[in-house]
Amino acid sequence: MLVVVCGLPGSGKTTLARRLAERGQLVRLCADDWMERRGMSLWDLEARAEVEREQHGVMLTLLDERRGVVVEWGTWFRRERDALREVGRSRGARVELRFLDAPDEELWRRIAGRRREDPPITLADLRSWRELFEVPTEQELALFDEPED
Repeated sequence: MLVVVCGLPGSGKTTLARRLAERGQLVRLCADDWMERRGMSLWDLEARAEVEREQHGVMLTLLDERRGVVVEWGTWFRRERDALREVGRSRGARVELRFLDAPDEELWRRIAGRRREDPPITLADLRSWRELFEVPTEQELALFDEPED
């Protein structure tokens, strides 16, 4: 099984991914965690891309071993979600998409409370990112397997 967790910062991706990993014995892949452990800035887009490429390789190995994976990369764009769905299916896995959202003010409240980013994410950042984010449509969601829980 491959679970793709999709949403803006503060939407609850980490909380859901951890819960799914614990309950379903899935391996959780989160670029933020790896970047923090390596002393990288969460704002470093080149480093993030490199970590996500590395995690993509780990994901392929795990899927080939018939192990479940939950990917927590945000996947803001449909092309990213489509690519993950196709890879998972090509390896015989069920592929679920979990989309999480909340109003910008709530996202910002959650982000401010966790104090993870340096410099901090602003409400203006969230508003500009929301304009970039491609919200999954009903048609897109229908391409994925129904969540098991």
